[in-house]
Amino acid sequence: MRRRIGTDGMTINTIWTIGYEQTTMEALLAALTGAGVEVLADVRALPLSRRPGFSKTALSANLAGAGIEYQHFKALGTPPEGRAAARRGDHATLERVYAGQLELPEAIAAGAQLADLAGQRKVALLCYERAACGCHRTLLREAVLPHHAVVDLVP
Repeated sequence: MRRRIGTDGMTINTIWTIGYEQTTMEALLAALTGAGVEVLADVRALPLSRRPGFSKTALSANLAGAGIEYQHFKALGTPPEGRAAARRGDHATLERVYAGQLELPEAIAAGAQLADLAGQRKVALLCYERAACGCHRTLLREAVLPHHAVVDLVP
């Protein structure tokens, strides 16, 4: 696990993020293994994809073949209204909708589980969008893992 000491003397963990838009499974796996990621935290509400290999079962199998554990955090996914806002490029609505999602008891519990995992292992957050700045995974990281350094992988 990559840790560093901040200016206040506190240990800073690192969290990785990755999106699979416009990429192949091979490129995704290469980026994750190249970064030494141990666990892929799928933060999609619906772990389905039209892209071959990126739905939950196939993704989990591909990751296992590369020695990477798969965990799905459904409660940390974006609700339908937020996904629609993201597709429209309406980041303000995405932020509002997702902030509400993170207040739900199941999201609070999943966020605590993710934070614990990210404090112990090398974890990458996975969602669809290639650019982390337009994706809820950045909002999630800022809300749940605010003291983690971030590395946004682009396969």
